[in-house]
Amino acid sequence: MVVTLIIVCEVAFWVLLVAGLGLRYLARMPRLGAAVLLCEPLLELVLLVATAVDLRGGAEGDWTHGLAAVYIGFTVAYGHYMITWADGHFAHRFAGGPPPVKPPKYGMARAVHEWKMCGRSVLAAVIAIALLQGAVWYVDDPGRSQALVGWQARMLLVIGISLVIALSYTVWPKKAPAGREPADARR
Repeated sequence: MVVTLIIVCEVAFWVLLVAGLGLRYLARMPRLGAAVLLCEPLLELVLLVATAVDLRGGAEGDWTHGLAAVYIGFTVAYGHYMITWADGHFAHRFAGGPPPVKPPKYGMARAVHEWKMCGRSVLAAVIAIALLQGAVWYVDDPGRSQALVGWQARMLLVIGISLVIALSYTVWPKKAPAGREPADARR
């Protein structure tokens, strides 16, 4: 049941995103489009409540409950970023807006971008860890929550990998090909 709900939430996220942006730019109803986009967090709330009900009903905390916590964490941390990204593309394509700004490819500007993405990943993992710990306390049975503790370790690994990637762009910044000036140097 939890996996199905995660899939439904993911599909609903994209449906609400397209509907909200469609109302904003195609139907020229910006307030209604914004209202639809503001419904996005309700999806995570529904998933959180359904997971809690499933655990309280006696279900063993397994990989599906861990995946739900991770999904919620990453949606909270990356949701606004994804909506802003899609909004920029929609505005450009359907409303004559400026082309969306692409992330920098080279130099310290790229390193700064990678640190911002790292921050989002760390936030997502911390939220997931907190939700998983809440679920462990909620279940209050070590035998039924062992898999949830395993998910916490995976989230610590995500944090470590994110930090290594961002650090690598700082220590070894990617250089522009010969003859090309990085965009951040032209400003």
